[in-house]
Amino acid sequence: MSRIGKKPILIPENTEIKIENNLISVKGPKGNISKKIDPQIKIEIRDGKILVYPDEKAARKNKKINALWGLTRAIIFNMIKGVTEGYQKKLIIEGVGYRGRVEGNELILNLGFSHPIKIEQTDDIKFSVDKNILIVEGIDKEKVGQIAAQIRKIRPPEPYKGKGIRYEGEIIRRKAGKKVGAAAS
Repeated sequence: MSRIGKKPILIPENTEIKIENNLISVKGPKGNISKKIDPQIKIEIRDGKILVYPDEKAARKNKKINALWGLTRAIIFNMIKGVTEGYQKKLIIEGVGYRGRVEGNELILNLGFSHPIKIEQTDDIKFSVDKNILIVEGIDKEKVGQIAAQIRKIRPPEPYKGKGIRYEGEIIRRKAGKKVGAAAS
């Protein structure tokens, strides 16, 4: 039995949820998200709560249904939280001459390459830059995390000086540089 899957999800007042076949749509003040759900998982709305449970026939045949049950519940919870509160990831740009800026609907990063890196801003993902902190915001937790990971991958932090792009709160283990040994005589 899935411990996470058993927990009911409270529906906030300003949120609408529609379930049609295997598609769940969540609409809130920040936007709307739709995702397909596995047909082996059943979803019900009762008393202002969403209940997620596996199909009994599928649970007997497939032992991995419990993992899918908890995953589905977590995805629905993240969708509701996204349309009500939203998600954001903060990235810190470190290095001499490394900087980012937003021009129009493009994020432009100068990271020591011979050319600036341009990333297009979409409808559901927004960028903002404050000094050396880059903020990726959106309503879909999966997309926000994916875009932040792609930006970090452009120039990951290196272990000697710590230059590069890292997540806020990420700890970079530093290595000692070259050490001058005793002069051989």
